[in-house]
Amino acid sequence: MSTVADHILPAPNSVAEAPRARRPAAPPARVAAPAAFGAARPIPAFWRTGLLAAAAWAALGLLTYLWPNKPAGFSEWAFTEEFAIGAGAVAVLLAVLAFVAGALGPVGHKVRRTGPWLVAIAAGLTVWEVFTAKLGTLPPPFFAPPQSLVEVYATDWARLLESAGASVRLLGLGIAIGAAAGFTTGVLIGWSRQASYWIHPVLRILGPVPTTALLPVSFYFFPSSWSTAIFLIALGTAFPVAILTWSGVAGVHKNYYDVARTMGASPWFLVLRVAIPAALPQVFVGLFMGLGAAFSTLVVAEMLGVKAGLGWYLTWAQGWAAYPNMYAALIVMALLFSGVITLLFVLRDRVLSWQKGVVKW
Repeated sequence: MSTVADHILPAPNSVAEAPRARRPAAPPARVAAPAAFGAARPIPAFWRTGLLAAAAWAALGLLTYLWPNKPAGFSEWAFTEEFAIGAGAVAVLLAVLAFVAGALGPVGHKVRRTGPWLVAIAAGLTVWEVFTAKLGTLPPPFFAPPQSLVEVYATDWARLLESAGASVRLLGLGIAIGAAAGFTTGVLIGWSRQASYWIHPVLRILGPVPTTALLPVSFYFFPSSWSTAIFLIALGTAFPVAILTWSGVAGVHKNYYDVARTMGASPWFLVLRVAIPAALPQVFVGLFMGLGAAFSTLVVAEMLGVKAGLGWYLTWAQGWAAYPNMYAALIVMALLFSGVITLLFVLRDRVLSWQKGVVKW
């Protein structure tokens, strides 16, 4: 576009014919790159919740040590000072972690996540201590204070350990046999129509029956209470594993088989490399369901017939009115069963690693 000055004072030909110099393009403005989605936030160096947890555990230790126990009528609660010292040691450890957790990297991040629970546990122990040993609101010996559990773990750890080992052996054998039997049965009735015709009605009738209801009959057919317990635990595990495995095998998409047959797959290849891998998520669901039945069957069998194990320990402690021992065994039992479930989760994550992101449970 020409300007007004060009019309009034025409420019020389040399200037008019010269191409106009283009203005240099402005450099593009730098735009800050957006933060990556899900990027880890910087971890603060100071852990406030850890310091709060340290204060809670310190308060528990001081309350236990300075407030005298209410006389229980039979004897003084032992291990009161030891419990107070232990709570103080936890408080000191948490106070140190509150200042150095930021320098511990991933370990410190995991410790930080337990902060609210550490505060809640200290508060719960404080309330428990006050209403049992200090005020006696909850009548002893039915409600024992926390230091009585410390006494049990310090003085009767050998018997508890032996009982826990017996329960682990019984539980391991029963679950292994039941899982293998249930898995084989589920694959069989899911793959073969003839097997489904004969086995499926039996599962529908006998499967829902609680295994503990079969205890008297099982004692008659098996030579010992130990073998009876293994049979019942295996039976309680096998039923959900068989049903879920059958459902998983029967639910495999037909196109998978067609593609494999097109590539020349044999019937064994279809079962082992197509049907079973596709059914594995359902198999693990059945295993998780079977664990609950196995735990309850284990405790009932140990209470009624087996001469060792945590269930037997519970019955023995109840017979002697040793309620602290009973509570201590219950805590060990809860930790043991929780550990078994955690191991199964780890096994599932490794076996189903090829379905990472698909399995949501």
